[in-house]
Amino acid sequence: MKVVLLERVENLGAIGDVVTVKDGFARNFLLPREKALRATSANLKVFEAQRAQIEARNEKAKAEAGKSGEKLDGSTYVLIRQAGESGQLYGSVTARDIADAIQAEGGKAERSQVVLNLPIKTLGVHEVQVRLHAEVTVTVKVNVARSADEAERQARGEDVIRSQFDEERELAAEQAKDLFEGGAGQQEFVADEA
Repeated sequence: MKVVLLERVENLGAIGDVVTVKDGFARNFLLPREKALRATSANLKVFEAQRAQIEARNEKAKAEAGKSGEKLDGSTYVLIRQAGESGQLYGSVTARDIADAIQAEGGKAERSQVVLNLPIKTLGVHEVQVRLHAEVTVTVKVNVARSADEAERQARGEDVIRSQFDEERELAAEQAKDLFEGGAGQQEFVADEA
């Protein structure tokens, strides 16, 4: 199906471009969200007559997204989740979780604006893209931790899982050293002189 774009669509084109897309993509995404019109001669005439208004509306939306993006860009959001000893989450952090965290702190971001190709499944600080407008994308940090204390340590740059394994290794080494230096289970044998 041929459509004329009413706004910039990533990997497709800019305002006013006439592109050919699959019917389902046009019917289910572009047309209902008013991102495009069918490329009929009547619609092309209407588009050309309203082109200045459409471009002005797009610039206004871009400016508003840029203003709210300045507040969001570089901000950090802490999500407390349960995880195993290796740092693997029992569940996952999805775009909805991130959007909810942003909204809880007064930001404006919808689930569909969070660009997350795969859900986050490990502890740590992750950078996530938020596309507020077709031409405005900001980066936020998501700090996924098991507790608030762990989140603070991760925010300072500490690798919590590695430090946990190092502590356990040092403790095991101390216990082994105590065992071999006359700790529990050792007896002195006195040889009989016969």
